[in-house]
Amino acid sequence: PHIQSGLSLLLAVLLWAPWWALHGAPLTELSGDQDFQLFLQRNLEFTRKICGDVAALQRLVCDTLQLCKEDELLLVWQDLDIAQAPLEQCHRRTFQAETCFSQIRAGLRVYHGSLATIRALLPGHAGLVDTLQLDVANLSSNIQQQMEDLGLATVTYPTENQDPVPTFSSQFHHQVGGFFILANFQRFLETAYRALRHLASL
Repeated sequence: PHIQSGLSLLLAVLLWAPWWALHGAPLTELSGDQDFQLFLQRNLEFTRKICGDVAALQRLVCDTLQLCKEDELLLVWQDLDIAQAPLEQCHRRTFQAETCFSQIRAGLRVYHGSLATIRALLPGHAGLVDTLQLDVANLSSNIQQQMEDLGLATVTYPTENQDPVPTFSSQFHHQVGGFFILANFQRFLETAYRALRHLASL
């Protein structure tokens, strides 16, 4: 129990600091935890795979709907109610380990539900969307399991999606909304990936 609580405290200290300050920290205890390092390596690869699938969908939206450049669509985006999942808890000074991992899981849940919008836009590629949703659910489950293993508090979400799927006033708004859901999700994943990678490199 003392080892587990020590790891939890060390992880909290690690994630409390800005990433740039972590490089010189003495992390022999955590870096020596083989299970934690295995979790990081596996889920770095998993997150990279999910990023690749989101990028593939972005290319399909560009090729199919001719929606390719974010700066050209910002005025339309301002009229849309697109949920964005923040990750500031993962490098904020007021932060604890539970809040970072919980925030990642909460964001994955939001985007898991929002992907229904993409399936409707690209019915010919529903299989790719379904695979992506399954991977997102599995990544969230992996993080929850690791939190439990480290003795961190977890929040268990219902399996059914209770967040409403975005609705749009026109087909064009639907298309632009799908574009920004993917763009926001890609940024979210890149931030989560950097957090995991920095932990793995310490």
